[in-house]
Amino acid sequence: MNSFFGQLRQIARRLWRAPVFTIVTLFTLAAGVGANIAVFSVVDGVLLKPLPYPHPESLVGVWHKAPGLNLEEVNMAPSTYFIYREQNRVFDDLGIYQGDSVSVTGQGNPEQVQALDVTEGVLPILGLKPMLGRWFNRIDDSPSGPDTIMLSYDFWRSHFSSNPSIIGQTVRVDGKARQVIGVMPREFRFLDWEQPAIFIPLRLDRSKTTLGQFSYDGVARMRSGVTMQQANADIARMWPIVLNSFPPPPGFSVELFKKARFGPNVRPLSHDVIGDVGKLLWVLMGSIGVVLLIACANVANLLLVRAEGRHQELAVCAALGASPWRIATQFLLESAVLGVLGSLLGLVLAWGALRLLITLGPAGLPRLHDIGIDFNVLLFTLAVALLCILLFGSIPALKFAGTRAATGLRGSRTTSQGRERHRTRNILVVIQVSLAFVLLICSGLMIRTFRALIHVDAGYDATAKIQTVRLGIPEADVPKDDDVTRVQQEIVQKIAAIPGVDSVSFGSAVPMDGNGWKDPVFAQDRSYAGNAMPPLRQFTFGAPGFLKSLGIPMVAGRDYTWDDLFQKRPVGIVSENFAREYWGSPMNAVGKHIRVSSKDDWREIVGVMSDVHFNGMDQDAPTVAYWPTLLTNFEGGMFSVRRFVVFTIRTPRAGSESLIKDVRQAVWSVDANLPLTDIHTQDYFYQKSISRTSFTLVMLGVAAGIALLLGVVGLYGVIAYSASQRTREIGIRIALGAQRNTITSMFVMQGLVLAGCGIGCGVLMALGATRLLKSLLFHVSPVDPATYALACIALCLAALLASYIPSRRTAAVNPVDALRAE
Repeated sequence: MNSFFGQLRQIARRLWRAPVFTIVTLFTLAAGVGANIAVFSVVDGVLLKPLPYPHPESLVGVWHKAPGLNLEEVNMAPSTYFIYREQNRVFDDLGIYQGDSVSVTGQGNPEQVQALDVTEGVLPILGLKPMLGRWFNRIDDSPSGPDTIMLSYDFWRSHFSSNPSIIGQTVRVDGKARQVIGVMPREFRFLDWEQPAIFIPLRLDRSKTTLGQFSYDGVARMRSGVTMQQANADIARMWPIVLNSFPPPPGFSVELFKKARFGPNVRPLSHDVIGDVGKLLWVLMGSIGVVLLIACANVANLLLVRAEGRHQELAVCAALGASPWRIATQFLLESAVLGVLGSLLGLVLAWGALRLLITLGPAGLPRLHDIGIDFNVLLFTLAVALLCILLFGSIPALKFAGTRAATGLRGSRTTSQGRERHRTRNILVVIQVSLAFVLLICSGLMIRTFRALIHVDAGYDATAKIQTVRLGIPEADVPKDDDVTRVQQEIVQKIAAIPGVDSVSFGSAVPMDGNGWKDPVFAQDRSYAGNAMPPLRQFTFGAPGFLKSLGIPMVAGRDYTWDDLFQKRPVGIVSENFAREYWGSPMNAVGKHIRVSSKDDWREIVGVMSDVHFNGMDQDAPTVAYWPTLLTNFEGGMFSVRRFVVFTIRTPRAGSESLIKDVRQAVWSVDANLPLTDIHTQDYFYQKSISRTSFTLVMLGVAAGIALLLGVVGLYGVIAYSASQRTREIGIRIALGAQRNTITSMFVMQGLVLAGCGIGCGVLMALGATRLLKSLLFHVSPVDPATYALACIALCLAALLASYIPSRRTAAVNPVDALRAE
């Protein structure tokens, strides 16, 4: 033990006497290890941690697929909920839920808050208990049941001052008094949804249920011992029962649902939380792992240089009887000390990086609240530290543990080293360059993807200053549908009078906000043999001027008028790609007729709008059917109005607090009970749509930048050390008449050869690695020639610079001083 601590003291003294070596080594390790810890913390929090519910492995999301409609994900419907809950053989319980937004009045200013509509089994399925009160029961969830709600912990604390007597009190929600029956636990989070403030029973009416309405998410808890395959088989068994238990909606037939070929798609509930972000995170984890390998190769090179400087010292130790194992132990112990210190420093850097990441909260990254440094991360840090020790500590240990006394004592600093002495360092540099090349290719492809995204025509005026605010008019506040549109029109007039407002209107959704749905649309001049299902079209509802306020160009025809709405004229507008698909050109589409169900009136197409990327810049523009916000005989119903709409305000003041204050006053001058919600500029949705690409670009860019820097440093170190070891040889060459440019070119060529070998290996590695990026690319090939060419040029220029600087200094040596050097 004393011998061990003695060796530690010797190592500490050696590191203290070489501060430059120690600092460079520690920060190189910290950069590689810290980056890996930070990204692993994200991977652990998002992908590896179980959901924060008891026995999360038995929780599943209940979905369907419909190959007949080319849909891989189809939600639950009321009809499937009733049959699955009553007749399943694999679930302890099952429920459905749906996001909502409600107005709360009577607590000061009116406020719009996030809500969650749930059937009575959803919250108990998660396995938690309410902090106060009780869960919903079947009476609460029945159509004739009492009006009840549950409150989230934060809403209870902020709006009711944590009053423990809240149970039994009433809160006015959407103009209706509801009794509070429970308060959620403090730590409760519903999946990865924006935390709902209020929970409301869904209260489905079985007697009025029809097939369709696949707009609810489903959750279930599987019985003990049930597998996912058994759960899917049970759903497949019950689907025919659903078809035979409920009538189709008006204007549709059971045959249409059969032709959609619905099937089961039960999956772990964690998939509903994480989505498809897993592949992205594993790509980032792999790229950061490459940075660690480069850092280890760099440190191994530094240790080799340091070990060669101690060659005579090691020879003396061997002459005094030190065994190869004892010499190897010294190297490994020194590497262990550096590895532990570098990992601790990396842990600190990772902690800071994670705080910044959580603060920024990149859009599209789920479970941010679960990301942090915990026991798993600390265990990972230990594993990374041990890996680093083995990687960079074993190389000098293996190379110099067998140092012989005779050869070591004969060595001299003035003797030029042979190729054998440089081979290991050269191999490490080639590895560094090849790995750096792979990361440069990956970041280059993401840059090309990002450029492709921002150069795509969004289909609307993305440069305009547009403020969006959502506003809902509850039925309890304005019962008549016609009056809803009149109130909305009056609000438009009030907002239009605000100074600086150029135009204003409203609709159901704006591009890239994630709202809207798809349904089939029939064309009057098309035949559908055997009740064939027409293609699905995206639905968007708008008032007069809505599309114009967004800057969506009118290709043919006209916009809606207020007379169209109030007289309920059967009119519609379609997107340009819809028109071209059916009628060849936008002009040919004007005057044609479409409808959703056979019970609907045929609606005349009065206009054709330019294609819009409604679902994100990385998604193709969908075919869209635009409908008025007030219409009759639509989707088999007698009447329909959009009560919850988004107002689009075109003004240079978009994004300012003063504008929102003026808009709020304008709305309250019409109805003081109407709160505003989802207050964003249209550019917010645009930036959110490319956030995953920009996040990936930044992460890969940082990884590639660190890798390139480490690779250049490694190449610089090899050339500089090689030049310093050949000082006497260079002096002789110059004394014999060699030109300094020739000397410089010799070392530069050495650097370029190493870089060329690294690029050659890197090309082969990149061809395989970039296939993993394919799903993240947009209009860019994984083998894009321009990206490969630019990466080669960048690495060659970096190698040229890294080789030129030390070779230039060596070529300037005085021959006399070089020959006198010892």
